[in-house]
Amino acid sequence: MKKKIIIIVSIFIALIFFTFIGIKLYHKWQIAHATIKVDLIDNLNIEVYSEIKLKDLIKNINGKLEKNTKIDTTELGKKEISFNYINDDNIKVPFSFNINIVDTTKPIISMYNSYSLYVGDDVDLAKEFFCGDNYDDNPKCLIEGEYNTSSVGEYPVTFKATDKSGNTISHDFIVYVKEKGNNSYTPTTPSTQAFSDIIQNYKTNKTKIGIDVSHWQGDINFSKVKEAGVEFAFIRVGSQKGIKGEYFIDNKFKRNIKGFNKVNIPVGIYFYSYADSKKAAIKEAKWIIEKIKKYDVDLPIVFDWENWGMYQEFNLSFYHLTEMANAFIKTVEDAGYDGMLYSSKNYLENIWYDTKHPVWLAHYTSKTNYEGDYKFWQLCSNGVVDGIADNMVDIDIMYKE
Repeated sequence: MKKKIIIIVSIFIALIFFTFIGIKLYHKWQIAHATIKVDLIDNLNIEVYSEIKLKDLIKNINGKLEKNTKIDTTELGKKEISFNYINDDNIKVPFSFNINIVDTTKPIISMYNSYSLYVGDDVDLAKEFFCGDNYDDNPKCLIEGEYNTSSVGEYPVTFKATDKSGNTISHDFIVYVKEKGNNSYTPTTPSTQAFSDIIQNYKTNKTKIGIDVSHWQGDINFSKVKEAGVEFAFIRVGSQKGIKGEYFIDNKFKRNIKGFNKVNIPVGIYFYSYADSKKAAIKEAKWIIEKIKKYDVDLPIVFDWENWGMYQEFNLSFYHLTEMANAFIKTVEDAGYDGMLYSSKNYLENIWYDTKHPVWLAHYTSKTNYEGDYKFWQLCSNGVVDGIADNMVDIDIMYKE
């Protein structure tokens, strides 16, 4: 009896095995004789960091895609795209083709038409201007032409930037070398904007008006600030002593956050960042979380990176800069806070990639023409707020959902 059972089980297993083999062979036969018609787009040179999906590369197909997958376009060079689709005869068939990921975007430089030096200055002029690239962490930025800081004069030169893909941009300008002197100037009284005027002009049932503060605003009278109509505040928790330098707490941070919490003005947090990598940005975020955990923080923790005047020192492409911001924001969000990116209109439009996170826009104007999405708008830095002695306070608008 036992022997018969073993024989029956063996026969059953053999039937399953040969059935499986038969199905596989039949499927291979189906594929070999299946009608496969896939017409691709004419230009398969795809710009690096393009937001594209599989369907964007196909003009016509005799069937339906199993998945319209997103294409990874973050590395230059040839890339094989493989996928399955169900053809019109209901046969699952494979298909593959190659694309070529390219970088045709020029670097970006930012400078004026002239630059002044004094006799005897020891300056590496090639590092004095903003120079960066979308893909290349270290584009070649150099000065073409001669100038002499030992002799007064006007020297026409060219600033040139070239990335690893050979994309080049240049800008002609004049270096003025001058004698050192008193260079006296007559100070002017800066213009100011009253917080009450901002309320009158921008307060609606869909907005709140607030401020952002640091040690520069001194000892704030929080009751007066609330009476003045301030509805929220962003507080600087600290910064870093340069690239890879030690962190430090803003010397008014504890006073500010305790004061705003006491009068029930909602607060957010920002940290002036010198991060030069995703690892450094994550470290910053964790440091901030540790410093604020005892306090009420209802508004976002902000990635505030503004080192445009020394950008070449960071060795960051614009894409890697954005990835760094994403790493910071993800870290604070994983800890239960909201995250946000702060930047000016110019850099949001030309440097940052879409972080898919809320934005705090800096644009000092009466009416912004920034067309991207933003949750907060910093519209001036010369505000006058009752309860703050300093007459240069940043004023912000929050847009309620």
